[in-house]
Amino acid sequence: MSPGRRTLVAVDDKQILARVHELVAEEHRLREGGTGLSAEDRERLGKLERDLDQCWDVLRQRRARREFGENPDDARVRPSGEVEGYVQ
Repeated sequence: MSPGRRTLVAVDDKQILARVHELVAEEHRLREGGTGLSAEDRERLGKLERDLDQCWDVLRQRRARREFGENPDDARVRPSGEVEGYVQ
C-alpha cells in the first residue's frame, strides 16, 4: 500500500490482515537471515515497515468508521510520511 498505488479497490478487514501477515512474514525472513542485512535488504525492510504502517492505519480507520456508524469502505491509504510517526 504505497502512495503510488491509489486505485480504489474494495477490500475488507480480512484482506488487510492477510496483507499484514504477508508483510510481517517477509520482515521476519529478512531479519532472521543470520548475517547483516545488505543495502538492498535494508531498503526492502524500510519499505515493509512503511507498508505495514499504512495497512494498520487503514485497518484502524475502517474500525473507527464502523464503530461510529460510517462506511468503512471510505477509509483511505494515507501517505507513508503521515502514518510513520503514529504511536501504536
